[in-house]
Amino acid sequence: MARAETTRTRLPPEIFDLPVEKMRAGWYTDAYFNHARATLLEDGRHPRVVLQVFQKNDAWLGGMDEAIAIIKLCAHEVDGLEILALYDGDRIEPYEPVMTIEGDYTAFAHLETPLLGTLARRTLITTNVVHVLAAANGKPLIFMPARHDHHRVQTGDGYAAYVGGQIVGAEIGVTTNEQASWWGGIGIGTVPHSLIAAYGGDTVAAARKFAEWASNDMNVTVLVDFENDSVRTALEVADALGDRLWGVRLDTSETLVDRSLFDELGDFNPTGVNERLVWKVRDALDAAGYERVHIVASGGFNEAKIREFEEKGVPVDAYGVGSSLIRGSNDFTGDIVITDGKPSAKVGRRYRENPRLEPVA
Repeated sequence: MARAETTRTRLPPEIFDLPVEKMRAGWYTDAYFNHARATLLEDGRHPRVVLQVFQKNDAWLGGMDEAIAIIKLCAHEVDGLEILALYDGDRIEPYEPVMTIEGDYTAFAHLETPLLGTLARRTLITTNVVHVLAAANGKPLIFMPARHDHHRVQTGDGYAAYVGGQIVGAEIGVTTNEQASWWGGIGIGTVPHSLIAAYGGDTVAAARKFAEWASNDMNVTVLVDFENDSVRTALEVADALGDRLWGVRLDTSETLVDRSLFDELGDFNPTGVNERLVWKVRDALDAAGYERVHIVASGGFNEAKIREFEEKGVPVDAYGVGSSLIRGSNDFTGDIVITDGKPSAKVGRRYRENPRLEPVA
């Protein structure tokens, strides 16, 4: 399903636009690391240590290039440090070292917090995306969590999603230009509810104007649930746009029942985007000669729901997934395991060789 390794190249440190001076000054660091460094400097002590970084899950690594950039740009006397690391997209095991840093501890003690936090966030998202893409059997995924989190996390989150797509070999679309900036892409999007509302709730009018504005290479996709009558609206949009229409998007609220299902209540959960709704839209489009029009499903989708749809053969061509892709945890730990050539790990931790680690130039 997934390639163990996706790339042997790294993004250049400058691309991450780090707040170098504040990071070097310890503003993003847990205070106890700053205090530890200050104590060592006051004592004139410069221990040569090996810091080993790991996590506790079966996962796919994300954020490594960014973590390396933090060290390269924000450490003191970085030339004296030796860094070994895996690559973004590598499959990793519980407790497997993904990075080791060897050198004067006072040169990088202040970077452990942002380094671990970066790896935790990006690995979580890369792993979540891989799981969802696997559930979707390689169908395209629209990465839609931008509205569910702070704008400053968009850039790295979008790249972590992109890495997930590279692992599986499936298409990933992100919704903001910032999310796509590290690999030179652009954000994609459908005709939104807001534009339909701006045309007085007339989906066809909004779709026509959108198609007139959009470039010829844009896959015009239209939300068809604004009036909670997705079958009728999908057909109206298809009639109005003809070959210009690439797809329709179903996004019915999880608290609503689409009008096309009013006569079928009683033996299934009719709310939201469910399998019967998708089939009704697909059958109606096919019967009208619109077999080429794609169906995008969004709203409350996660790995479990997508897997269920795929197992039942529900005719979805692409999935839009939002908040579930940024939920969960994938925490990293950093332990000093060698000090001045001697083992120094706390109880339960020891230095672990990992032949997969490669030197960072």
